[in-house]
Amino acid sequence: MVSAASRRPEPQMAIALIAIVALEAVFAAIARLGDLSVHIPEFMALALGAGVLYFIALYALEHTRDHRAVLWIVLLGALAFRLTLFPYPPSLSTDVHRYRWDGHVQSAGWNPYAVAPTDPRLASLRDPGWAVMPAPEIPTMYPPLSELVFRATWRVLPGPVGFKLPFLLADLAVVAMLAGWIRAAGGRTYQIAMYAWNPLVIVEFASSGHNDALAIAAVVATLLIIRRFPAMSTLTLAAGALAKAFPATLLPLALVRAGWPGKLRGWLAAGGCAVLTAVCVWPYYKGWREFLAMLKYYRVIWRNYHSSIYPVLLWLSGSHAVAAGVGEGVVLGLALWLAFRRVDPTRAAFLLIGTILLFAPNGYSWYFTWIVPLLCFFPSPAWLLLTVLQFLSYKIFINYRALGVWEFDPLFQWLCYAPFYALLGWEILRRGRKCQESQQ
Repeated sequence: MVSAASRRPEPQMAIALIAIVALEAVFAAIARLGDLSVHIPEFMALALGAGVLYFIALYALEHTRDHRAVLWIVLLGALAFRLTLFPYPPSLSTDVHRYRWDGHVQSAGWNPYAVAPTDPRLASLRDPGWAVMPAPEIPTMYPPLSELVFRATWRVLPGPVGFKLPFLLADLAVVAMLAGWIRAAGGRTYQIAMYAWNPLVIVEFASSGHNDALAIAAVVATLLIIRRFPAMSTLTLAAGALAKAFPATLLPLALVRAGWPGKLRGWLAAGGCAVLTAVCVWPYYKGWREFLAMLKYYRVIWRNYHSSIYPVLLWLSGSHAVAAGVGEGVVLGLALWLAFRRVDPTRAAFLLIGTILLFAPNGYSWYFTWIVPLLCFFPSPAWLLLTVLQFLSYKIFINYRALGVWEFDPLFQWLCYAPFYALLGWEILRRGRKCQESQQ
């Protein structure tokens, strides 16, 4: 005879189901807003509310005994949340329209690195998305592997919603890789939910369709295989850097672990990265001069957008070049030090990507999705809080529509970053105190 205690539902399963219903209700409410750019106060309130539910769910999942079925509930919720927002055209970002343009231009036989969208020769290719794409006065700023994805997507799914699909699939691949990795390592279900249910990740990929998901998937794949297949991991990391530049900072560590420069295997890995880069770059090599000019222009027009340490460096130095140079020097120095010390790759990625995000001249909200997979292994309340507080940056749409000025509100930057740095400082002090106590 089955006892009443054995028939009682598992607490974690009930918590997961309640959390899914609550979060899905919030994401459905966001979807019903339609064009989010004209409903910014409502969107921010709902997104921050999703963040509160997210924190409650993580805490409850962490403090209850794991149940086998809850993993599948977490994965089901991750899929449901994304499918709720995916069918709607992106309205918080116009980047997808630039992706579409670059794919369209390539299909018409043009090099997106050599011609800007405003070029009169391309007038016949213009559609409604052309009028709202970012920076139409310059050729593309996206790396070549992303451009190849744009070209392939245009041929199959040229619409704004369809163009989000490759990046949604990359995001779901990250969820799957993290789930397999964490379970194989004996981790907890709440760790998987840290990425799978993160509201910023869901909004930026399922709703806005940012291509950063490609690079994140490459980084996670690299970290997943680097211990068993160090040489192969350099190729996945190079692919990530060819989709979005930030994974390149991990290449020194990956090459050292592959045996470079002392072993043939390391040189073969470096050669493989060079070949992969050449294959991706070759279709666009004739636009290299325009690309270098675009980079110079990009560094001038896009800087100090919703950043944190960069404005302090700018205030101290009075020079954008010095502020950017200090950040680049810190990141480069850290990348080489981590490689020299052969630091654990996952920890190295956490330290490097966190440093990039804090010192970068620009801190757009979707950039902070880069660190979320690593928080599954290095849980940090401060960083998790920062991913949710990034929704405050969307207040810029209110200013832009009212005044026509694309400038982040300093007050909202303080509201975003001050709690993060305060909590991060407390975490560091607490960790230091624990280390001292363990040594006594």
